Amino acid sequence: MDLTLALAGLGVGIVVGLTGMGGGALMTPILVLVFGVPPIAAVSSDLAASAVMKPFGGWVHARRGTVNWRLVGWLCAGSVPSAFLGVLLLRLLGDDAAVQHTIKVSLGVALLLAAAGLLLKVWVSRRQGGGDGPPEPIRVRPVPTLLLGAVGGVIVGMTSVGSGSLIIVALLALYPKLRANDLVGTDLIQAIPLVVSAALGHALFGDLKLDIAAAVLLGSIPGVLIGARISSRAPGGIVRAALVIVLLASALKLLDVPTPVVGAASAAAVLVAVGLAVFRRVTAGRDARVVAESPGDDDREKAMAAG
Repeated sequence: MDLTLALAGLGVGIVVGLTGMGGGALMTPILVLVFGVPPIAAVSSDLAASAVMKPFGGWVHARRGTVNWRLVGWLCAGSVPSAFLGVLLLRLLGDDAAVQHTIKVSLGVALLLAAAGLLLKVWVSRRQGGGDGPPEPIRVRPVPTLLLGAVGGVIVGMTSVGSGSLIIVALLALYPKLRANDLVGTDLIQAIPLVVSAALGHALFGDLKLDIAAAVLLGSIPGVLIGARISSRAPGGIVRAALVIVLLASALKLLDVPTPVVGAASAAAVLVAVGLAVFRRVTAGRDARVVAESPGDDDREKAMAAG
């Protein structure tokens, strides 16, 4: 068993535990770009590993009651059959070379969408004030939710990307009042039958590589548990920024963008992330000084009395 694969799984598992997303969006391109695994084998192996890894996080949320089971039901009604459809579409695209190229391009596009989705999630979360507080009643819209599950299932079946990053962003758009905890818990639970369905589809066609999946699982399961335990203390902004940069670089590489361009884009993304972090820190410090230097009620009363 390849221990370097297990280490890669450990790192991805920690990111998933910290952020609630990024499993397929990170593990599949790592298998393709770093370990030279054929794209279809990478997708099927990652799906098999996710089918075992995701229940760990889903179980925690189910115990805490942070799962909207009606949403889960409608999402799965669309995603489970369409995941098989995504696998069938891959097989109907042509010979092996054509399939490998198509899935590579599909992965690149899916990763770009995932990166954009992460940025949108941060923006929406800040507008909502972090998504804390008591849960508000959510009116489930069956048809849009069913269609979301169907589209997400096709993408996951073809690329293994989207069971977390893409679907969770679409859920944010459909249900902006859904709390962050409920959002992650609902997505994790619905992703379990989705990735199982897609993994079974790939296994039926002989794409699954059990040795690769086992090596990834060896690291990813403890990684998820570690990430979940330290998520309350970790600097979430840094993790999200790193994830977006990795997704961007991986997507550009999968889309056959020249390496110097990928490096320049990644460096620019790092500079933007650092600049935003410094700007937020300076702004927060300035606001704190203004509050500290402003006179309190007692000082204003004394000043008025003296005048």
